[in-house]
This record gives sequence, structure tokens and C-alpha cells, in this order.
Amino acid sequence: QVHLVESGGGLVQAGGSLRLSCATSTIPFRFIAMGWYRQAPGKQRELVALQPTNNRTSYADSVKGRFTISRDLNENRVYLQMNSLKPEDTAVYYCLGRFAEDYWGQGTQVTVSS
Repeated sequence: QVHLVESGGGLVQAGGSLRLSCATSTIPFRFIAMGWYRQAPGKQRELVALQPTNNRTSYADSVKGRFTISRDLNENRVYLQMNSLKPEDTAVYYCLGRFAEDYWGQGTQVTVSS
């Protein structure tokens, strides 16, 4: 079975930084893409950043210049460095691993206080 586990969420003041990590259970393949989505209360899940193995990284307009995604291809790990956090970044952040289907982590809460 494929398991993705996020870590690194928490409570931070506006302007602060957090680094999210996502680890994958041992699997016999490499994801063709990994990324981060988020879901705020009462809103739909939205893309934050996606890094395909052989294509350009994409970011939500709202996080460009503040968030940076990175991957460890061999370990199927993905990270999200979040700087200059804003209250509107408050959400549950989910890790995505994509191969023949999409695999999701259980999410980690990020709360940004004003």
C-alpha cells in the first residue's frame, strides 16, 4: 500500500515561515509528480504547488514568490518551504503523489495568526 505522511504544520504568526515535509512508504516506483494542495474551512481543495518529474513546476498565483516546492526523487519525498505566511494561508495542507492514480496524505494543519 502507498502511504504519504505529512509533517511540519503548526501555528505561526503572519510573516513567519514553516517547512512542510511529506514522506512516502517504500514503493517500487517513482511518482511522476508530487505536490501540495490545501483546503480551508468552507472552501474546495486547491492546488498550492505541483512538481512533475519531467515538466515545469506550477504554483498557485497566491503563493508565487513566497512558497517553494522541492523533491527528493529517489526517496519519493516532497517539501514545501513557506515564507511570508499570511492569515489566508490557513488551511489543511495535503501531500499528493501521482503515478497511475493520485495518492493523498491525511493532511497537516497550518494556522497563520494575524
